[in-house]
Amino acid sequence: MNKIQYYTIAICMLMNILDGIDVLIISYSAPDIVSNLNINSKELGVVFSGGLLGMALGALFLAPFADIIGRKKIIIISALIMGFSIIGTAFIENIIQLGIIRVISGIGIGSMLATTATLISECVPKKSKDFWVSFVLSGYPIGAVISGYIATIIIPTSGWRILFLIAGFTTILTIPIIYIFLNESVDFYLKRQPAGALDKINNILSKMNLDKIKELPKIKIDNKNEQLVFKLFSDRYKLSTIYLWASFFFSFGCLYFLISWIPKLSTDAGLSIKLAIYAGTIFNVGAFFGIISQGYCSSKIGLKKTISFFFFITFILMSTFNIFIGTDLIFIIFLLLGFSLQGGFVGLYAIAARLYSIEIKSTGIGWAIGIGRFGAIAGPLIGGYLVFMNFNISTNFLFFSITPLLSALLTYLIPSKEIS
Repeated sequence: MNKIQYYTIAICMLMNILDGIDVLIISYSAPDIVSNLNINSKELGVVFSGGLLGMALGALFLAPFADIIGRKKIIIISALIMGFSIIGTAFIENIIQLGIIRVISGIGIGSMLATTATLISECVPKKSKDFWVSFVLSGYPIGAVISGYIATIIIPTSGWRILFLIAGFTTILTIPIIYIFLNESVDFYLKRQPAGALDKINNILSKMNLDKIKELPKIKIDNKNEQLVFKLFSDRYKLSTIYLWASFFFSFGCLYFLISWIPKLSTDAGLSIKLAIYAGTIFNVGAFFGIISQGYCSSKIGLKKTISFFFFITFILMSTFNIFIGTDLIFIIFLLLGFSLQGGFVGLYAIAARLYSIEIKSTGIGWAIGIGRFGAIAGPLIGGYLVFMNFNISTNFLFFSITPLLSALLTYLIPSKEIS
């Protein structure tokens, strides 16, 4: 490891923190937005879904361009989309404008998550790859916690529009940092070999105090970019892709069910509104430590075993949740749920990063996340239907406990030899 790699890790970590802020900022601003724009909760739910739809579109259709024009360029484009759309949110006047701009910001957020995971997987040593991918993605729950803290300070004194302006301009200010300090993936230049690739590679190698290369390796370059998605279903990847997509779908569904409904279900279980919000924060604090722990364990005992174990622990916690309702242990359970579920969930990014070869890595990660996002849309909707049907909190948790169990099984069965 050298300073160039640490710069890459730090910048990608920062961008994922901003991702977490930009996603959750709408949730913390929701009460003021509803009041200010005179919209109802049902309309706001459509806005939330619009953001998730945008993330799916970004992962499916923008992130794959990183396999064509480069990882660094897509990270800059994603940051521009995020920054200007978040700033634009401060100037919206009605629900239609809010819905459209949340879809746009979601495109940048979804693409950023996939592309940073790709870049990190290509710039760190193979032995510690699983840890560093998970470490960088742990920035997302950090951003979620930071956004809640900032919101409690800014909104009461300055209003929700100022909060969006601060978040947006902060994202824009990172673009010069990305441009100056972030290097493109050497692996991308070697495999894609765009114009000037040799000089660009040697420039990066010189910064890393490594010997320069005299010529590019002779490889067969496939310029048929439209076929990148279809390569995910070649004989080499087909079964692994199906299992990975399904695991992402079920874990996304469980995760966003909990993120969306923990405060509401907590109040139903007898907690005050303040404690219910605190439960959501505890969930994200657990997520950070779970993601770091998962990354470390994966590098020691293997990805599939570690992630399957984390998902299985989530199944146990959710299926026995009714035992802890009304006790002081309920916050510990929320902490452990964040630890196990998000730890296992982020591990799926590391699996995708190991599974696919350089020329289709961003496409593979992006499509896995994009398909999973439909689970993120389905989870809260199904949870809302169960709440509408007057199912209590323990029944909701018991129903959704099936999803991490399925993710554990599907992850363990991924047949690729590239994944330990």
